[in-house]
Amino acid sequence: ALLHTATKPSFVVSPADIDAFHTNSAVVLRNVFNNEWLEKIAQGVHKNLEKPSQFHEFLGPHGSRFFNDYCNWRQIEEYADYVHNSPAAAVAAQLMRGQQAIFYHEHVLIKEPQAERETPWHHDQPYYPADGPLCSMWMPLEPVSVEASLKFVKGSHAWGRWFTPRKFATLKNYEMDSINNGSIQFETIPDLDSDPDIEVLSWAVEPGDVVCFHGLTLHSAAGNPHASRNRTAFATRWFNEKTVCTSRPWELSPPFTGGLAAGDGMECDLFPVVWPPSSKKS
Repeated sequence: ALLHTATKPSFVVSPADIDAFHTNSAVVLRNVFNNEWLEKIAQGVHKNLEKPSQFHEFLGPHGSRFFNDYCNWRQIEEYADYVHNSPAAAVAAQLMRGQQAIFYHEHVLIKEPQAERETPWHHDQPYYPADGPLCSMWMPLEPVSVEASLKFVKGSHAWGRWFTPRKFATLKNYEMDSINNGSIQFETIPDLDSDPDIEVLSWAVEPGDVVCFHGLTLHSAAGNPHASRNRTAFATRWFNEKTVCTSRPWELSPPFTGGLAAGDGMECDLFPVVWPPSSKKS
């Protein structure tokens, strides 16, 4: 059985969409989240902006900035409610073809009107202390045109190539703080925008939709060309029972391992099992 038999997910992902996640590196799911969840997250984002964490950044000139912040779900009840009670965890579990969804963290990304700040090409997993299944879910709170939406390199999660993380603020590669004696050879990301051999996937999305992609999927986004509307995305990141802790040769982002050692599964107090609900610790 793919999922816990006692619990039916509130949103069932089609086999075709699960296949697309694994073949194309990314998939868009339509109408996953109802207005109640969208309004709840909008309230949470408002609180987040009023009281950002130590990790937040405002990039770009005032009035057309790119704000991002993460790891606030324990302080912001609307975020915690979404993590534990929205369809997100069950969707992640289905996409990863595993038994569990283990929550890693949330990340809010807001581009103000006419923010020119691009999100550089990168993939998420090298930033994180985790090898194996990882699902990122990117949920917009406003309509997003295809020009302003995430862009993905089709099939890139299966290239078997790992790219050095880049700082969004400077676009510079992370500095190695230890000799990378692991089996992974990290490369600098090539100029993907002028590569004729790659296929880029991108979708216009509406509130309620969610774009889901693998931890090794290369992705980027343009600025926000809209004259009067923010582009707010609420992203969540998920492991499953096959994901294991690992070390990276640079400072992690977010800088947390939950006390895990290399080779451990990711379930711990900091990264709870959310799906199936029966495995939640009371």
